[in-house]
Amino acid sequence: MIQPQSYLNVADNTGARKLMCIRVINKNKLQLANIGMVIIAVVKEALPNMSIKKSDIVRAVIVRTSKKIRRHNGMSIRFDDNAAVLINKDGLPMGTRIFGPVARELRDKNFTKIVSLAPEVL
Repeated sequence: MIQPQSYLNVADNTGARKLMCIRVINKNKLQLANIGMVIIAVVKEALPNMSIKKSDIVRAVIVRTSKKIRRHNGMSIRFDDNAAVLINKDGLPMGTRIFGPVARELRDKNFTKIVSLAPEVL
């Protein structure tokens, strides 16, 4: 579960390295996000000479969480870290590569471009 003030790794090649969640875009008042949900975050670490700078406000979709998620078939899955991919207003990824595995739940949430760029889908 990701909530405001949570730190996340960035799983793409936009130049950002660390994000801090500042808002979960959610219909209800509960500010908790899971895999496939969109958040608004601030860039805390970034590589020099890239398009994304430190302290930029960005939108991101969560692709990995260290909290277990339960699937409909009874299987549960968890990852080693919390990670997100930067997206634009249309929901398309800003980067051209995705690093590390992503969850299959992204396909259900209509982030098919992220799923197709990922090297492994779990």
